[in-house]
Amino acid sequence: MRGMNDLLRQANLMQSKLAKLQSEMADKSFEASSGGGMVKVSVTGRQELKSITIDPKALEGGDVEMLQDLILTAVNEGVRVSRATMEREMNALTGGLRLPGII
Repeated sequence: MRGMNDLLRQANLMQSKLAKLQSEMADKSFEASSGGGMVKVSVTGRQELKSITIDPKALEGGDVEMLQDLILTAVNEGVRVSRATMEREMNALTGGLRLPGII
């Protein structure tokens, strides 16, 4: 029975570490840009859009579709960077063990 108690204690410790990591990552900001920096975004570790900055030069041409594409590209890249960072941190903590519902 001692082995089972050790396993449960280790699982609880891992759960605590994962919760702490998720909390820390949620507060971090991840930056991304598109169009040579004409559109910049900041995304949280929760993959929530925090801010968008658009260079006034992006508005000069009047090409709304291009601006929309630049915004989508920057936001998607910000979310991708946020997720990739979270996965990398989780893998480092779990030794690559895939835990359903964690990421």
